[in-house]
Amino acid sequence: MKDLHELLVSRRSIRRYTDQQLTPEQVKLILEAGLLAPTSKNGRSWQFVAVEDKAMLERLALCKPAGAMPVAGCALAIVVAVDQTSSDPWIEDGSVAASYMQLQAQDLGLGSCWIQVRGRFTADDIPSEEYVQELLGIPEQYGIVCIITIGNKAEERKSVDTSKLLWEKVHIGSWKQE
Repeated sequence: MKDLHELLVSRRSIRRYTDQQLTPEQVKLILEAGLLAPTSKNGRSWQFVAVEDKAMLERLALCKPAGAMPVAGCALAIVVAVDQTSSDPWIEDGSVAASYMQLQAQDLGLGSCWIQVRGRFTADDIPSEEYVQELLGIPEQYGIVCIITIGNKAEERKSVDTSKLLWEKVHIGSWKQE
């Protein structure tokens, strides 16, 4: 395991993957990371749909006209769905779980990419959430936050240059105008 700071600096969105499948242990560790994520009032109102079937991945990639193509080429897609009726901050709960899974993937040497679903539309102007819900049989009360794509990297990206971080966006004690 790398230290957390190194994971944060080196984790970049990967959109191209090899054809190599993930091991069951890798999949388990990634899903376990999501299950370990904190939630509001410990509600654990999220659910994850793990998809490895290539035909289904290709169909999921049609959830929006641009930006979802990594879904078709990944080894594993995880749909993050959260019960909107049991958690007021359902978007935040799902987002934290998705981020945990991405960090676990990075720790395993795998690539990942967040594919935004909530608030997007298919090429036929159907809400992307509805499209994914219907495709995977997800009940209507579960809002779809995102799809996380995961796989063995077919591209390498440089780590973040920490000397270029936007420290001017950090305010200590109170908001300071520039």
